Amino acid sequence: MPLGLGNIFNGLFKQYGHTVILLLRVIDVAMLFAAAWVTHYFWLREYVVDQDYRIVIALGILGAIIFFEIGQVYRPWRNDAMRGEIARIVRAWISALVAVVSIVALIRLHFWFGSSYRWIASWGVLGLAFVLVARGVLSQVLRFLRARGWSQGRIVMVGLNQMAVAVARQLNHSSWAGLQVVGYVDDRGDDRNSINDFALPRLGKLEDLPGIISAQAIDEVWVAYQGESLTERAQYQLRHLPVSIRLVIDCFAFKQSKFLSLNTVAGIPTLDFSVSPLHGINRYIKEIEDRLLALILLLLISPLMLVLAVGVKLSSRGPVFYRQERVGWNNRSFTMLKFRSMPVDAEAKTGAVWAKPGENRATPFGAFLRKTSLDELPQLINVLRGDMSLVGPRPERPDFVEVFKDQVPNYMKKHMVKAGITGWAQVNGWRGDTDLNRRIEHDLYYIQHWSLWFDLEIAFRTVLTGFINKNAY
Repeated sequence: MPLGLGNIFNGLFKQYGHTVILLLRVIDVAMLFAAAWVTHYFWLREYVVDQDYRIVIALGILGAIIFFEIGQVYRPWRNDAMRGEIARIVRAWISALVAVVSIVALIRLHFWFGSSYRWIASWGVLGLAFVLVARGVLSQVLRFLRARGWSQGRIVMVGLNQMAVAVARQLNHSSWAGLQVVGYVDDRGDDRNSINDFALPRLGKLEDLPGIISAQAIDEVWVAYQGESLTERAQYQLRHLPVSIRLVIDCFAFKQSKFLSLNTVAGIPTLDFSVSPLHGINRYIKEIEDRLLALILLLLISPLMLVLAVGVKLSSRGPVFYRQERVGWNNRSFTMLKFRSMPVDAEAKTGAVWAKPGENRATPFGAFLRKTSLDELPQLINVLRGDMSLVGPRPERPDFVEVFKDQVPNYMKKHMVKAGITGWAQVNGWRGDTDLNRRIEHDLYYIQHWSLWFDLEIAFRTVLTGFINKNAY
């Protein structure tokens, strides 16, 4: 390849994956459009796509753009992450198709009343295949280029610590980045190799850095942060060289937090220890998801709720609903609704009591409601009112919160999101009189990894296995 063209490729692919991600977006749209045209020709034997089909194709591609973004399809590539990437693409593309079918059905487009369901189903399968094949081809092309030395930015690490080793491993295994760590410099002796389990060669001392950069054609120097002195010395050594310098924050210095992440707020870099995922557009996505699904579910199960309400009324005197104060988002109290399962005076003498196996406070009908979790159904009204979410950590009474916050580490962090009818802890069996520490671990895992798809997975698992549980009493 001519030198000029090689330089163009090097410059193009050294942009840390940004160019590749942009290229992926273009390729995805092109592949979906191509699949739409191929399936249109297969079923209709027409080269020109008529207006109704063009509308559906436009809606489908627009939906794919939106759901691919929401589904985090365009994450940086790693060689060992293809399985997760395929799962995200499948979920996002299915969501886009479901949205398209729903819109077409609602507006009663003439398209829907023909045999076009075969076309849209075929487009769904072929579009997914085209996208995955195109991504696989692009991945192989990038590997081919990098194996021949193209588009490789060469890096030297200054200082060796756990973070430097982690950075080297990440970059050298990330085909999308176009960066390679060739070694490190450190003034300390070779005993530092005790943490160098990635076979990263020691190139010399800090004072040798200018010569190393010239001899090995180094593009960037990354300083594994070990104090202001090291950073200043590295800058001084490199003052005469046109080389990029980056400072790596040693996240291993913050081992006490399992929820560390790097963020940017109004252009200001921050290291987030514990942050609610429900900010910005995520909050509105969650609100729309909750209110819409709660309304649909209430409409669908209203006959069942009416039957249960009659059963509660006939089983014992008192109101149908049991109103109980609970603590939710941002430590705010709200009144949670349940179908009443106990006599009205069950807690008159004892006050708030933690439910335990073998207790007989509930009425016979109330025991049935608890065992099947049907007593929780009125909380859909709480979701519709905005007090709760469909999915989230289960709320607790203020009396218990005051006790648990001093007994269970990070207990209060569960209130960084809205309380839910079901949650990650519940579908994994941590409900009722079970280990609170394990329950909170699951709640915090949910908060850290929240996404629309995670909510849908938990809701689906609840429908399959979550209603009847040995710990429901």
